[in-house]
Amino acid sequence: GDFAVMEVAQPKDLEEDFGQAKRRHAELCRQKRIFNARNRILGGDIEAWKVQVCDQKIREATEKARQETFAAEMRQNDKMACILEDRVRRDRKNLCKAINDFQQSFQKSETRREFELSDPLALKKDLPARQSDNDARDTMSGMQKFMGEDLNFHQRRKFQEEQNREWFLQQQREWKMAREDQKRAEDLYLKTRLQFDETAKHLQTLEGTTRKAVCAAVKEFNQNQALESAEKKCQKRKQEQEDNLAEITNLLRGDLLSENPQQAASSFGPHRVVPDRWKGMTQEQLEQIRLVQKQQVQEKLRLQEEERQRDLDWDWQRVQRARATLLSERQLQRQQRELRRALDRSNLGLAKEQLLQKKYMKEIYTNQPTEDYFTQFNTSSR
Repeated sequence: GDFAVMEVAQPKDLEEDFGQAKRRHAELCRQKRIFNARNRILGGDIEAWKVQVCDQKIREATEKARQETFAAEMRQNDKMACILEDRVRRDRKNLCKAINDFQQSFQKSETRREFELSDPLALKKDLPARQSDNDARDTMSGMQKFMGEDLNFHQRRKFQEEQNREWFLQQQREWKMAREDQKRAEDLYLKTRLQFDETAKHLQTLEGTTRKAVCAAVKEFNQNQALESAEKKCQKRKQEQEDNLAEITNLLRGDLLSENPQQAASSFGPHRVVPDRWKGMTQEQLEQIRLVQKQQVQEKLRLQEEERQRDLDWDWQRVQRARATLLSERQLQRQQRELRRALDRSNLGLAKEQLLQKKYMKEIYTNQPTEDYFTQFNTSSR
C-alpha cells in the first residue's frame, strides 16, 4: 500500500539542502567570474594584484623611512663636522691674531739690532766725533781712533748681549705658550672626537639590541604560528577521519546501496527530489526544459536586436553632435580671423600715425648747433 509522507525536516535533509545551496552559490560565483568580460580578457587575478600593490607600497614606505633615517644621521654627522671645522678655523684665527699682536707689540722695527743701519734719524741721533777720551778731537791726521775707539764699547756690548738674551728668553716663552695652546686645542679636539665615537658606538649598540629584539619577536611569532598551524592541521585531519567514517557508515546503512525506490523523494514536497539519489527526469520534463530554452534563446536574440538598434541610434546622435560641434568651431575660427584682421588693420593705422608723429617731433625738436654756440664758452672768468 501507499505510505503517507510526513513533511518533517530531518537533519540529513537540512545538510543536503545546505550542500545544495552551497553548490548553487559556488556556481553563481563561477558564472560571475566567467561572464565578466573584463576579467576574462585581462586574464589576471585583480585581488592578487591589489595585494601585490599593497605589499609594494609597504616596502616603499619602509625603504623611505630607512632612507630618511640614514639622511638624518648624515645631517647630524655633517653638522658635527661643520662645528669641528668652525672650531678649528676659529682656533687658527685666534693663533694668527695672537702672532700678529705679538709682532706689533714686541717685534717692532725699532727694536731690531740692524735698525740703526736704516734709521732715517741716524744723523740726528749720532753724537759728534770724540767729545771725551782725553780730548777726542786730538787725532792724528784728523783720524779718530781705530781699534777700541768706542768709548762705551764694553757697556754697549754688555747691553746688547743682555738685550739679545732677553729677546731669546721672550721668544722661548712665546713659543712655549703657543705650543701649550696648540696642545690644549689638540687635546680638546681629540676629546671631542672620542665623545663622538662613544656616541656613535652607543647608537650602534642600541640599533643592534633593537634588531635582536625584533628578530626574537618575529621568531617567537613564527613559532606560535607554526604550532597553531600544526594544531589546526591535526584537528582538520581528525575531523576528516570522523567525517569519512560517518560517511562510510551512512552509505552502508543508507538507502543508496539498498536501491530503495523512495530514496529520491524529498521531505520538502512531492515536487522536490534529492539530487544525489535522483535517477533522472521524464521525457515530458525534458521537453518542457527544451521549450523554455528555446524561449530564452528567442528572448536573448530580441534583446540583442534592441541593443544593436539602440547603439545605432546613439552612434547617429553622436555623429550629429560632432558635426554640429565642428560647424560651430569653424564659425568661431572665422569670427576670430575677422577680429584678428580688423585688429591688424587698426594696429597698422596706429603704427603709421606713431611713425608720422615721431617724424614730426624729430623735425620740431632737432636743432643743429652753430659756431656761435661753441664760442660762448670760456669767455669770462665766471
